Amino acid sequence: MKIRMEDTTTSEVAKRITRLREAGGVVTLGRVLTLVISTDLDGVEKALDAANAASLEHPCRIIVLALGDRTAQNRLDAEIRVGGDAGASDVVVLACHGANAEPTEALVSALLLPDAPIVVWWPGVAPHVPSETPLGRLAHRRITDTAASPYAERALWARRDGHRAGDTDLAWTRLTLWRNQLAAILDDQDPREIRSVTVDGAPDSPSTLLLAAWLTQALRVPVTIAHTKRGHGIRAVRLRRHRGDIVLSRSQSAVARLYQAGRPVQRISLPRRTDQDCLAEELRRLDPDEILGRVLSEGLPRTDLEAVQASER
Repeated sequence: MKIRMEDTTTSEVAKRITRLREAGGVVTLGRVLTLVISTDLDGVEKALDAANAASLEHPCRIIVLALGDRTAQNRLDAEIRVGGDAGASDVVVLACHGANAEPTEALVSALLLPDAPIVVWWPGVAPHVPSETPLGRLAHRRITDTAASPYAERALWARRDGHRAGDTDLAWTRLTLWRNQLAAILDDQDPREIRSVTVDGAPDSPSTLLLAAWLTQALRVPVTIAHTKRGHGIRAVRLRRHRGDIVLSRSQSAVARLYQAGRPVQRISLPRRTDQDCLAEELRRLDPDEILGRVLSEGLPRTDLEAVQASER
């Protein structure tokens, strides 16, 4: 069910939700958090597809700030979605124009669930320092996505400069399966045997750069990036050893192959992760991601980004 309210206020929207709840149409019991999404008008449905699917695991209230033309006349239109149109959540979409297109605490404060954590997600280009924005100051967890930027390296340096406890990025979350597999491989190795590492990935993928930075920070050996075609993501990781290289390689399928000297080739499930998968993972944890903080502050500056820099010039 969708209920539209034109030229309204957040106070009126909150009152309408209360009336719906009292009538039995909206149930806030069991909502574990408030998810605030800040995006433009064109990005609303894509963001909601991921958020609604993630809400099946994390029932929440979703507030979408659909930011329109800041030079237009001040106006706030709302749409309340419940039932089949809202996953396991209740959804409020606020179309913001004029001065309302500047996201502030006043736009969302009347709609936040009481005594529940607040997560803010910027699916598009995020503020330089998310924690210092009005929405960021409200949040227990702040989610950005450097993949929304056309320049992967510049976006990651911006995230490094603006990173604060409570920040995370979906480019990092997309690496969870790669990191899990590589950590399992490294558990069976003497790290002193690894001389260098090559990450084969697309230069426009911040996940490629973050994986290289993570390996740099974890192994303290030279890590270089051998880039493939743009748009193809991560293709392989090669760990060079005196007694034979270890290669974890994935083509366009969801199955990777692990090559190790003297052992049969192993087939490993390594599917590409959707925004839904990544968002659901981030909503499971509200504590600071200390590993990402170290990768940005320590690993990224020591990673060989020459190939990426050349591709961005």
